[in-house]
Amino acid sequence: MKIALVLGSDSDFPVVEKGYNVLKEFGVEAAVRVISAHRTPHEALEFAKNAHNNGYELIIAAAGKAAHLPGVLAGCTPLPVIGLPIKSSELDGMDALFSIVQMPPGVPVATVGINCAENAALLAVQILSVKYEELREKFSNYKKQMAERVLEKDKKLNEKLLSS
Repeated sequence: MKIALVLGSDSDFPVVEKGYNVLKEFGVEAAVRVISAHRTPHEALEFAKNAHNNGYELIIAAAGKAAHLPGVLAGCTPLPVIGLPIKSSELDGMDALFSIVQMPPGVPVATVGINCAENAALLAVQILSVKYEELREKFSNYKKQMAERVLEKDKKLNEKLLSS
């Protein structure tokens, strides 16, 4: 299982790294590329057209401001694309969010929240888990552990309130 994390700029990596680390925890191979829809459009198109043949099963595309990268890639590949809007302008990432989420019919891009790289990675894991049983099991365990942490916090908070 192999996915591509495509960044519109290397300045996006501090946000994307959180998702990269989640993918590593789940054992998903992730190649990281910097490809700009605006500054290297020919490379973006070639990457998207050949992604499937190069062994990728899914693309996470991170971009800020005008954020055309996820849509450009989605327009040229049969692979699922998850758009990750990056907060990188005076508009607090809303420009990127709207650019990614408002795709025309026939060019779907799943979109997560602004700077939510962890959710992009987890969504990628969920999508791949349709094919890979081991990912489905790991994700189920992840959800159970998350629930246990919340229940433990609930218990500690209520114990604290009762003792005061």
